[in-house]
Amino acid sequence: MKNVTLIGASGFVGTAILNELLARGHKVTAVVRNPEKIGVSNPNLAVVKADVTDTEALSETCKGRDAVISAYNPGWTNPNIYEDTLRNYPLILKAAKQSGVKRLLCVGGAGTLFCAPGLRVVDSGAIPDAIMGGVKSLGEFYLNTLINEKDIDWVFFSPAGALLPGQRTGKFRLGKDDLIVDENGNSRISVEDYAVAMVDELETPKHHCERFTIGY
Repeated sequence: MKNVTLIGASGFVGTAILNELLARGHKVTAVVRNPEKIGVSNPNLAVVKADVTDTEALSETCKGRDAVISAYNPGWTNPNIYEDTLRNYPLILKAAKQSGVKRLLCVGGAGTLFCAPGLRVVDSGAIPDAIMGGVKSLGEFYLNTLINEKDIDWVFFSPAGALLPGQRTGKFRLGKDDLIVDENGNSRISVEDYAVAMVDELETPKHHCERFTIGY
């Protein structure tokens, strides 16, 4: 059993990761802005109301844990998603390091994956303008900040191009920096299978200070 802090546990991806963690018997401290959005109860679950901008409070929730998993997202409809991501994700990194926790597992984005030699998804024209701010900012955090981080064992787990509600199959492929596509050229993964792979990485670390990705 691992003892983890999960940031953003009430969101789309965070909820799937929370369910997977609890199903496997891990102990979870769920950090959320709105505790009422946590729809499950479990003896291994503690829910803490905190804001990621409060570094001291966030650091306290991470102390003594085996790992921190961040599924933080300012909200896709947030008009300031670009600025909020670039301001707040470094604060999450700072809090994790300050707490002394050894591992930080980040829910990443697909934007910085390569879809052709030398061409990242974010520059391919495939990203709708409506979500470009969130995609671009998370990519910039990875490329400009996280990739240079040496003081904590981090991973940035990029989903496939399409991350959708679906089934927990446990059957998928993992990769490194290239977008994973199927025989029809589609890049997709269910959020349930994404959560499986994230908790697999928590339980049996195979990636250290690097990005990896997933797809069918």
